[in-house]
Amino acid sequence: MMKQSNKKTTYHHGDLRSSLVEIGAEMVNEQGIEGLSLRKLAERIGVSRTAAYHYFNNKNDLLCAIAALGFVQWQKLSEQIFDDQKLSNEDKFRQFVHQYIHFATQNPSLYELMFGKTIWKNNNSDQALRDIAYPSFNYQLEMTKVWQQQGLLITDENSLRLAQVTWGALHGIVRLLIDGIYLDTSHIEEMCECVVKVFMRPTKNNKVN
Repeated sequence: MMKQSNKKTTYHHGDLRSSLVEIGAEMVNEQGIEGLSLRKLAERIGVSRTAAYHYFNNKNDLLCAIAALGFVQWQKLSEQIFDDQKLSNEDKFRQFVHQYIHFATQNPSLYELMFGKTIWKNNNSDQALRDIAYPSFNYQLEMTKVWQQQGLLITDENSLRLAQVTWGALHGIVRLLIDGIYLDTSHIEEMCECVVKVFMRPTKNNKVN
């Protein structure tokens, strides 16, 4: 998860691109997408704008790289949940729901960049981002297929459509929270549990794998 910092950040030789992306992600979460620029980012890290432009031609290139970082972080969390042998099948699905909404609400501007119109509706994604974003959803699709095989999720629905609808429900809750339509964040845990109960079909066979 992104950590915010207002201090000028140093970097090791050869790691400037990674620093630009990571600190850029922090700035997006702090100031929003509109508050980020290559000039401000270079100043934050302590390098020249020329050095920043060596890695990114423009702000859109930088935003795509930051969004890609977000997808990498989220998929890493997903894999940790799915590969945790100490969790039952039910708990894996429950953790997936809770962690998705937690990740999004803790990183609202990053989430907006990952799934919002700045990149996708305006057709500003680059190939490097698509190579990371699409497999991230495909991983969720594979998780859905496994949960169906385990009898945890409804089995007589198309796996792709079920994965899309599940993601749509989570995304909808996140948007209500991020957009300020639903301001009472104290009920987030209850909403997560409601999602679990709506989609999950508990069975006696859902034991730890």
